Amino acid sequence: MKVLSVVGARPQFVKLGPIATALTGAGVEHVIVHTGQHYDAVMSDVFFADLGIPDPDVHLGVGSGSHGVQTGTMLAGLDPVLEEHRPDWVLVYGDTNSTLAAAVSAVKMHLPVAHLEAGLRSFNRRMPEEHNRVLTDHAADLLLAPTDEAMKHLTHEGLAERSVMVGDVMTDVCHLVRDTVAGTPLAEALDVSGLGEGLDLEQPYLLATIHRPDNTDTKERLGAILEALRAAPAPVVLLAHPRLVAKAKEHGLDLVGGSLYGTSPLAYPQMVRAVMGAAGVVTDSGGLQKEAFLLGTPCTTIRPETEWVETLEGGWNILDNDLTQLADVAVRQAPTSERGTPYGDGHTADRVAKVLLERAR
Repeated sequence: MKVLSVVGARPQFVKLGPIATALTGAGVEHVIVHTGQHYDAVMSDVFFADLGIPDPDVHLGVGSGSHGVQTGTMLAGLDPVLEEHRPDWVLVYGDTNSTLAAAVSAVKMHLPVAHLEAGLRSFNRRMPEEHNRVLTDHAADLLLAPTDEAMKHLTHEGLAERSVMVGDVMTDVCHLVRDTVAGTPLAEALDVSGLGEGLDLEQPYLLATIHRPDNTDTKERLGAILEALRAAPAPVVLLAHPRLVAKAKEHGLDLVGGSLYGTSPLAYPQMVRAVMGAAGVVTDSGGLQKEAFLLGTPCTTIRPETEWVETLEGGWNILDNDLTQLADVAVRQAPTSERGTPYGDGHTADRVAKVLLERAR
């Protein structure tokens, strides 16, 4: 059997790691296609090395662009690749433009599509990710759901017969990396030498990421978020996504000052260690909300909703879209409630490989 994985952005590289290992262990021929949606080395190439993923067999080098231009360029690049390989499954990951482009290209060529992380819904139609995930789910032949909640959404949309509950592959990689870096000194994961005076990792600190269009596209909104972070009750280490850097520059806003210390994104193992050491996480990233939950670090999410509703149970994650709670809840005691295992047992990738083998045409 041949599986062709299409990835293009950081969250997909992280998910690809255990899937690549599981497919190889099951004797499956695995072709990896990198669209180049994330073209910055820190957001892309380093993840392959850090997570032991084989180098991509094909790199489309798409780069940045508007949603339409980027997705269209991917479609043009993917057609000949899929025609050459004619895989038994085209495996798409998550909710990016790469996900949608690969799904559309494959179904037009009558190639079976499997969607990993199917069924997530924010019900916020302003999010590009919501369009991508809904359209991909309704095009795909096999929907690999990460949670019971995701299965409920798929059933409600009439997709139950195509859906299989496998768990969340992010749990596999997060637990593995957590155990690997647990003994690493924090200073090795989070180099503070370039972050300016006053940052002491022996004291409580917050780890933050901001990148979504609703939070960055206007000067007023991004300025309000940065001002709230500057006023935070503990130092804030802001991992500045390339999109955030570009938008801050466009708006004439600084990513430092007050409690705020800006730095580049971290490689995944270093990011996991930094979350483990943080007093709290402040983010608008779906993936980081879940990673904070898995690692037992309280999270404050600057969004009106979350796809990962399980993180809200017991107060592990708090939504604060209007920024009124941040000063009071960003640094808070971890809840005493049990988190449970809503995202699986850490063996999702093996189940994915098994399902793909069983359901191959």
